[in-house]
Amino acid sequence: MKITALETYAQNSVGFVRVTTDEGAEGIGQMSPKNADISAMVFHRQVAPYAIGRNPLQINRLINSVIEGEYKFPGSYVRRALAGLDTALWDLLGKMQNKGVYQLLGGSNPCVAAYGSSMRRDITPEDEGNRLVRLRDTLGYKAFKIRIGKVCGHDQDQWPGRTKQLVATVRKAVGDDIAIHVDANSCYTPAKAIEVGKMLEDYGVCHFEEPCPYWEIEWGAQVADALEVPVAGGEQDTSLAQFRRMIAMDAVDIVQPDICYIGGLSRALDVAKMAAERGKPCTPHAANLSMVTLFTMHMLAAIPNAGPYLEYSIEPTKWTEDLFYPALTIEDGKVRIPDGPGWGVTVNESWLKQSTYQRTILE
Repeated sequence: MKITALETYAQNSVGFVRVTTDEGAEGIGQMSPKNADISAMVFHRQVAPYAIGRNPLQINRLINSVIEGEYKFPGSYVRRALAGLDTALWDLLGKMQNKGVYQLLGGSNPCVAAYGSSMRRDITPEDEGNRLVRLRDTLGYKAFKIRIGKVCGHDQDQWPGRTKQLVATVRKAVGDDIAIHVDANSCYTPAKAIEVGKMLEDYGVCHFEEPCPYWEIEWGAQVADALEVPVAGGEQDTSLAQFRRMIAMDAVDIVQPDICYIGGLSRALDVAKMAAERGKPCTPHAANLSMVTLFTMHMLAAIPNAGPYLEYSIEPTKWTEDLFYPALTIEDGKVRIPDGPGWGVTVNESWLKQSTYQRTILE
């Protein structure tokens, strides 16, 4: 069996990859969201040449051939494009074996608990608390994540006093039985992160994400060492070697690869294994309701060191609507992996027709 066609369908928001073999088998995957039209260009120039004509069942070998072949381009775009190939190959494999991807990986329970992930810093503490209570009561969430500090904020709050007021207000609103996660998005220096972390401990926060600029892993290690609240991180990182260093130096307590940023499920599984070897949970980043959340569900349903919750955005996002069906839904704080082989979904044909199409074929 060999790959005879690699097709991309891309808009700026997101893009898909279809793999077809000489035996007529197909699989579909997704490149990383945001600037996906650029990722599609990268895909055909720097990813597809390594895959066309190759055996689609040798997923790890294919993925590693791209990484090594493009070793002069270690940055984000090759990995963002590569995620489309990797996830399409997993879909193809699942369809060939008539199994969901999570089942290929040894998982059996298709239901995954989720935390409602807020993406907003423009919301008042009172309004944030009120909407989380509504979601708790209507959809059964047992956990939420809120945004503290300011993105790359150099120790500045979004507005003065917001972080402490937000955490206190949300805790009072949702009650002591709800798990609260916070995300600082690279806001703090170590001293300020530790100060904020001590406050978070007072309110029973269980997940302190990216407290320091993510590239300063030594800063993260200082913070993790000083606090009881677990420090989470890794979503931005694309290098397995960087994850290995980060985990070895205990810069994070909770490891967070993003399947679409790091280059696909295969590489995210490598990170989860590294974390497991050091006794650390893996809670992948999944900040929008494109297929990255679906991929993450399959992964969490299978890995032995899965964190307790899937990240699940609570924000209405137009570009993720009607991307694929059946759509994901929350019930009693859980989301169910769709039935069916591979990823278990079908990409919306009308969306594909509105996208920029490119292909690489075997000559």
